[in-house]
Amino acid sequence: MHNKVMGRYMTIKEAAKYLGVSSLTLRNWDKRGKLVAVRHPVNNYRLYTYSDIEKFLKSFEGRRPRKLKVRLIED
Repeated sequence: MHNKVMGRYMTIKEAAKYLGVSSLTLRNWDKRGKLVAVRHPVNNYRLYTYSDIEKFLKSFEGRRPRKLKVRLIED
């Protein structure tokens, strides 16, 4: 994944793959305020930063939300 550098944006597809969940799950989390995406100013696409995702994962303090499996993606 080329966008996993801190502060860089990931598309919803890249973030879903990184987290091991579906894009629909990310959309639902966004609607519920669990992992809020920023919106691209031109096309309104959801974007996620690596640091936001890491903060989200750390908020579980060692426990994972149901159905979440983090996958290691190597370049």
